[in-house]
Amino acid sequence: MSYTINELETPVPLVDLDRLARNLDRAAAYATEHGLGLRPHIKTHKSPRIASEQLRRGAVGLTCATPFEAEVMSSVCDDLLVAYPPVGQPRAARLAALPETVKLTVALDSARAVDDIAAAARDADRPIGVYVELDLGMHRVGLPRVEDALALARAVRDKAPLEFEGIAFYPGHVREPVDRQAESLASLSRAIAHAIETFDRAGYRPSVVSGGSTPTLWHTHELPGVTEFRPGTYVYNDRTTAAIGACAWDDCAFTVLATVVSTAVPGQAVVDAGTKSLGREPMRGTDSADGFGALLDRPEVSVKSMSEEHGILDLSRTEWRPSVGDRVRIVPNHVCIVVHLNDTIVGVRGDSVETSWPVAARGRGYEVELTANTSST
Repeated sequence: MSYTINELETPVPLVDLDRLARNLDRAAAYATEHGLGLRPHIKTHKSPRIASEQLRRGAVGLTCATPFEAEVMSSVCDDLLVAYPPVGQPRAARLAALPETVKLTVALDSARAVDDIAAAARDADRPIGVYVELDLGMHRVGLPRVEDALALARAVRDKAPLEFEGIAFYPGHVREPVDRQAESLASLSRAIAHAIETFDRAGYRPSVVSGGSTPTLWHTHELPGVTEFRPGTYVYNDRTTAAIGACAWDDCAFTVLATVVSTAVPGQAVVDAGTKSLGREPMRGTDSADGFGALLDRPEVSVKSMSEEHGILDLSRTEWRPSVGDRVRIVPNHVCIVVHLNDTIVGVRGDSVETSWPVAARGRGYEVELTANTSST
């Protein structure tokens, strides 16, 4: 029996299936046109169902951040990159325990990470590929000096069964609107070219140069030497992505359906979506930094403040005055965080509910087992 979104209890995350398909098709076509390997990051959707759609459209593999994400995605993909340093025996051992049918690659930037994943690979008796990560401006992880990255690549080759496969970078520092990224992209291009040349001269030419993000997605082909890219947000898009011009507002496939629960205070309306539904991510890299989300059909109306279960809509820029019980669809600032707050996503076309799927890779996927003699307090 079919039903509409008006019959759903709110707050609830919705994905417009037509917009989703359009986003997937567009990125896949771009990758094909420019001969790039699309290895999407699943941190945005955390769903084998959506990952399968990306792979069906030609993705060369998937990118994950956590061991649990890799475990979940191993059910649909046999080529996984874990783009997070595999530091610590528990993390490294869990990755090495992935099914043998999975080609596993990790990105790292330290000798400790090399030692940990090498030990886990030996214990599991399996090869594991390695990307040495460079810091090309993000200043989060990655080696700032190419010479240090080259030394780490040498260490990887000395640690069988690890296999040096390439270099990786994340241009997350490029947050300007798309039409103002030229200078940042030029600097990034120079840094990539220098890294490839340095590795090549030393006899370590990387077979893979892995980078990319949603804000820089459509300029990836302009970065010399890049062979694969790892956007995540593009699948759903969000308010920030639209604000910087990396997508159109009509490309925002993900919204949170909420109900107006109070209009008692003049000039505002209260909805049942607060921080536990929308996160608390501010806008970054944009000229419009107000609020924590905006209405899909009235983007001038933002969520100006929140508590845990309450979101306050700012009505100062609109003549619209909602009534208690009205429903609104909110485009969040950062979709990845909001997906992680939910167990299930509802797929819709217009107002019709068509399907749903679990956020299967949500959380860490393990439990701490207490020993029998653990004392209680």
